[in-house]
Amino acid sequence: MGSRVSPSGRRHPITRRLRARGFAPSLTVGAGAGMSGQSGGFSRRGMIVAGAAASAAWPGLGRAAVPFEPYLSLRETARRIARRDLSPIDLTRDMLARIAAVDPVLKSYATVMADGAMADAQAAAREIAAGRYRGPLHGVPIGIKDLCWTKGVRTMGGLAVRRGFVPQEDATVVARLRAAGAVVLGKLNLSEGAAAGYNPAMDVPLNPWNHDRWPGLSSSGSGVAVAAGLCFGAVGTDTGGSIRMPSSANGVVGLKPTYGRVSRYGVMAMADSLDHVGPLAREVADAALMYDAMAGHDPRDPTSLDAPAANAAKALGGGVRGLRIGLDRDYAFKGIDAGEARALEAALKVLEGEGARIVEVRMPDVSDAPQYWSVICGHEMAAAHAATYPARASEYGPYLRAMLADGAAVTPEQLAAARRRQAALTAQLDALLATIDVLAGPASDSPAWPITHALQVGSLQDYHRAWGAAQPRSAQFMMPMDLAGVPAICVPCGFSADGLPYSLQLTGRRLSEAMLCRVAFAYEQATDWRRRHPPVQA
Repeated sequence: MGSRVSPSGRRHPITRRLRARGFAPSLTVGAGAGMSGQSGGFSRRGMIVAGAAASAAWPGLGRAAVPFEPYLSLRETARRIARRDLSPIDLTRDMLARIAAVDPVLKSYATVMADGAMADAQAAAREIAAGRYRGPLHGVPIGIKDLCWTKGVRTMGGLAVRRGFVPQEDATVVARLRAAGAVVLGKLNLSEGAAAGYNPAMDVPLNPWNHDRWPGLSSSGSGVAVAAGLCFGAVGTDTGGSIRMPSSANGVVGLKPTYGRVSRYGVMAMADSLDHVGPLAREVADAALMYDAMAGHDPRDPTSLDAPAANAAKALGGGVRGLRIGLDRDYAFKGIDAGEARALEAALKVLEGEGARIVEVRMPDVSDAPQYWSVICGHEMAAAHAATYPARASEYGPYLRAMLADGAAVTPEQLAAARRRQAALTAQLDALLATIDVLAGPASDSPAWPITHALQVGSLQDYHRAWGAAQPRSAQFMMPMDLAGVPAICVPCGFSADGLPYSLQLTGRRLSEAMLCRVAFAYEQATDWRRRHPPVQA
């Protein structure tokens, strides 16, 4: 992989800085050793002319630079851009420089799209200066999970077997974020094929709170980048918890929407009937703004819901007075870490103090949910990889190779039985959620657990043995929401004695993302957890 070169043969200054720190920004198609990257380009001279034109119309661009605040919320960043107190050009340049300084260690990015990001930022500055402001994502730098197609930029999905894949169009979710004016910084790393283990040939992101702790499941790069101030929001996917677990492990907000609410067109499949696409961000309002831009019907996705426009951001100030928050104490607290339990109890008291009512409920039996989730997911994943597995099995890592072998061995009888259990759980969970406004519980049974690089690129058996010992109930808190297709949000709710984040999970009825964001926002605003950031050295 080499850097993207402009048509004039000169690299953008940010590109040179990234290369000097060991990065390989994205390539122009045809430039370099057959690897992929962004189509189109612009010369440094063109950038200077465009930047000068934008500066002439943008108050403050000719003055001393505004101090860069990498942990500023997306919402506040948007407000400053809208007021023209903050330039998308300066903001993007500073964020790329921070990525160059920090990410060689954290490894959250698979591909940094430096030139394309600067082009996006310049276009945003020109449009805003001309009075064509698109909304709260306009000019804001974000990251995209490398499971989502990006036109002319390689999309690997954590798979060595897909390192040469260059989509010819954006995924719908990427296209919608671009249409909202977002600046795409690059593609974020993930586990192989969005499973749990990593391919030994690919980078493994590091948890910024503690490099020896779990970074979460497949949207690990998204969680790490958001937590470490390497973007203002990110796209993730969730099939068995892979938005919510990285959010929990890295201390950020993660929203898994209703199944079909955000288009999966152009998103590499893990399991078609379980895959969800959603945002990760540092604050609830940020996630709501991203979700509103991402959601909507897409005729190219046969599972896409034809539902009214999303309006989660408008619901944020509604408060929780009189709302019913369901709690199954046995489900939520049995066997979990004592610190996690105290944090959850404290979070519920905060919500009670804000006027919500805690209602005792009974969660459906989900003790065997991981088993039938594995049957469904394994079967669908084997189908998704039929073009390359088993024909190119040697290019897969040991974890995913074993998972695909198991999935290929699923019998029709096993699949039918798993579907029946899924349908029963869905009906039971729908019935429960109809009696309350949201269901509360933990995002996991402990904070991020100790893990080694060798374990993450090793066998499925070793990984699951270690994970099961560290977090024996975590899958029971995550997989039921994917099996039933109902929305859930995770929000930070405290820290362990050794400085690792705890997370509160709220689950709602179908299409209740606005309610989930409303409750999570009320809790977040009554606490200060969002103001704590990991010890990242820039």
